[in-house]
Amino acid sequence: MPDKNPSHEAFLRVFLRNEDDLKGYARALMPNWHAVGEVMQEASVVMLRKWDQLQHESEFLPWAKVIVRLEVMKTRQSSARDRLRFSDDVFELLAQDDPNDEAEDMAQRERIALDRCLDEFQPVQRELLFVPYHGHGAVTQLAAESGKTVNSLYKKIARLRLRLTQCVTHRLADSTLGEPLS
Repeated sequence: MPDKNPSHEAFLRVFLRNEDDLKGYARALMPNWHAVGEVMQEASVVMLRKWDQLQHESEFLPWAKVIVRLEVMKTRQSSARDRLRFSDDVFELLAQDDPNDEAEDMAQRERIALDRCLDEFQPVQRELLFVPYHGHGAVTQLAAESGKTVNSLYKKIARLRLRLTQCVTHRLADSTLGEPLS
């Protein structure tokens, strides 16, 4: 059974919350998604190893970007034989630019769409959507309390998630056509 380390759990929560931004940053510096995957894997190991050095979670993203950038540089050095790669000047220019402007804008639009879609659900439905994230056995406990089967609750959660996904997708599609997220 894996050892539950609160520090590792805290790292995982913060890392997953910022993973898309970090991947976007790495992708701006790397030639393809395969390379990004390798860089992210190595960078996440380094981040976990150095997690205790971070003063506060709010500093995570800039700190993690430095680690991703260093991992990108290591990968670039190891692939220096490749003919098709950015020059060091272009790489520095890309690294200084904030390639996450679009990613951050999209993430903000997604959060707004999600919040507005969640507002369309009744409080009981919203609560049911979040039950699986309350911890191991939360759905089973709710099933026992409500007199329903676990399977029926999971089916209802799946239907609610589908409805939520469709709502968010619709709102995002509308926002890319120039209509505000309403």
